Amino acid sequence: MEMPVREARPEDGAGPAPPGREDLSSRIKEQKIVVDELSNLKKNRKVYRQQQNSNIFFLADRTEMLSESKNILDELKKEYQEIENSEKTKIKK
Repeated sequence: MEMPVREARPEDGAGPAPPGREDLSSRIKEQKIVVDELSNLKKNRKVYRQQQNSNIFFLADRTEMLSESKNILDELKKEYQEIENSEKTKIKK
């Protein structure tokens, strides 16, 4: 079974307003699922990447997609941690 992989899109929070804590939490959950699915695929399975702002899919390298997905997950976790820390410092003041 071929599996399309969703890329991070600009409308997902890279716009002028920072993403909310709940939005970020749901994106982290989504990205964890993507990483899990990619890491559990058999070696001979094909993975497709969706072209940004389009319904077109292109064949992609599974290991490259897994690596990118892990990096995105790490960035999301870091961003979430920064929001948590900034909220804690606001409460202390």
